[in-house]
Amino acid sequence: MKKVFKVLRIVLAVIVVLLALLFVANKIKEQKALNTPLYPDNYYEGYAAIAGGPLETKYTGRGSFEVESITVSSDKKSIKNIRIFFPSELRTNDKKYPLIMVVNGSQTPAKIYLPVFERLASWGFIVVGNDDPQTGNGDTASITLDYVLNESEIKDRVDTNNMGITGYSQGGAGAITAVTKHDNGKLYKALFTGSASYPLLAQNMGWGYEPADITIPYFMTASTGTSDDDGGKDIHDPKTFAGVAPLQSLIEIYEAMPQDTLKIRARCANAEHFDMVYRTDGYMTAWFLYLLQGDEEAKAALFGENAEILSNSNWQDIEKNR
Repeated sequence: MKKVFKVLRIVLAVIVVLLALLFVANKIKEQKALNTPLYPDNYYEGYAAIAGGPLETKYTGRGSFEVESITVSSDKKSIKNIRIFFPSELRTNDKKYPLIMVVNGSQTPAKIYLPVFERLASWGFIVVGNDDPQTGNGDTASITLDYVLNESEIKDRVDTNNMGITGYSQGGAGAITAVTKHDNGKLYKALFTGSASYPLLAQNMGWGYEPADITIPYFMTASTGTSDDDGGKDIHDPKTFAGVAPLQSLIEIYEAMPQDTLKIRARCANAEHFDMVYRTDGYMTAWFLYLLQGDEEAKAALFGENAEILSNSNWQDIEKNR
């Protein structure tokens, strides 16, 4: 009997050691993911070469502004660092610039995809984010906005009448909750999401939002791949995962929003969930250029019966009310 207990103790000790090693390995893997850059500086060039129209091609690339950035350490553990990109000319003039808040996807702190911020800022925006890897409830986006508007060194250079917010995946849900569940959400003028977690999925993850509460202009996108839309599964069944952003969820969100609110829904053809950042760059940029800067050329990409997106084979399942 003693031998049996001795063997059992040894087996138990081995299991404990293996579990500890597995835990350490997972932590190392997690830390590596949180510190490995996702995109090179010129990440946008590949898609710009195959974009489906001259306007999408133009706005997928860089703008004309040179860009600088500021990194500020936060006393909020979840935020870690606040990242602010802006046109370099801001240092030498007294203009105000429209702001875009970027809300991170799951396990995707801003520090690993900073070229996305830099490219967007090159179009004349102040672009802001942080290093929170779990953003779905919108809390850290709200805190970050308060800091930029009230404490940052560029606080007086923000055009507070023209601010937008964007996010992908969990960050899409985070962008929506930042707009609809936080007091400073009313300051945003335009919203863009790429493959935002659909309402039931977001609710199950603790990031719940109500589509009917979205009352600012909203451009919602997703991919056609199975990672976003897993074959028509019931998006209202709490036991079913239907993909991150099924077409049916986009349709229902669109229909739930007020009829007089400017809205567009569209999907990227032949794309998967993880393609959405660079696949949406062009029209996301055009959306904000028109709504926050009044750029009439950018307007032609998305608005009117001859909008470029309508004849662009890279996009499908489009509905819009302007």
